[in-house]
Amino acid sequence: MIDNIEYNTEREKLIIPEYGRHLQKMVNHAVAIADDAERAKVVKAIIDVMGNLQPHLRDVQDFKHKLWDQIFIMSDFKLDTESPYPKPSREELSEKPETLEYPQNFPKYRFYGNNIKRMVDVALSWEEGELREALIMTIANHMKKCFLNWNKDTVDDDVIFKHLLELSDGQINLNDKDIKLATNFQTKNVKRQDHPKAKNTNKRYSNNRNNNKNQPRKRN
Repeated sequence: MIDNIEYNTEREKLIIPEYGRHLQKMVNHAVAIADDAERAKVVKAIIDVMGNLQPHLRDVQDFKHKLWDQIFIMSDFKLDTESPYPKPSREELSEKPETLEYPQNFPKYRFYGNNIKRMVDVALSWEEGELREALIMTIANHMKKCFLNWNKDTVDDDVIFKHLLELSDGQINLNDKDIKLATNFQTKNVKRQDHPKAKNTNKRYSNNRNNNKNQPRKRN
C-alpha cells in the first residue's frame, strides 16, 4: 500500500492546473491512442468534459476555440488530431505580447490637469474671433478655479496669464489686455451646527441630556 502512494512532488507538472490531474491524464491517454478515429472520438469527449467544467463560459464568444487551444497546450503540442480551428504552436505560446502604448502626460502644473492643455490646443486651432476669445476666457477662469482648489489661497490674475502663456507656447497672451478673471470660486463650507435643523437637533439633545441628569437614578 505504501509503495503505491503518489506524492505531488513526484508527479508530472500540470500544464493547466485549473483542469486538474485527472483531465491531464485523459489528454495523455488520447495522445497515446494509435488509431486516428478512436483518438478523435476521445478528444471530442474530453472537449465536452472541459466545457462542463466551465459552464459560465459557454456564452463567451469563441469558447470552443479556446478549449481546442487548451487541449493542444495540455498535450504539449503532441496531440495529432483534426481540429475545427487553427492549431496553436509552441512559438505562439511563448511569444511575448506587444507593449501597449499608454499616453504619457507630464504637465508642468499638475493642479490644472491634462484637460486644460487639451482645451488650450483646441483654442489655438480655432480662427480669430469672438468664439475663440470666449473659449480663452473660459479656460483662464477654469485655470484660476483649479489653482484655488489646490493651493487654497488667493492668486493674482497675472499668475494665471503667465501660466496660460506657457501652456500655449507663447501664443495666448492676456497680460497686455485689460481683463479681470472671476473671483467667486471659493464657497464657504456649511457646517452642520450652522444649519437651522441642526440647531434644533442640538437643542433637543442638550435638553434631553439635562433632563436625564436631573432624574434620580433607579436602584436595583
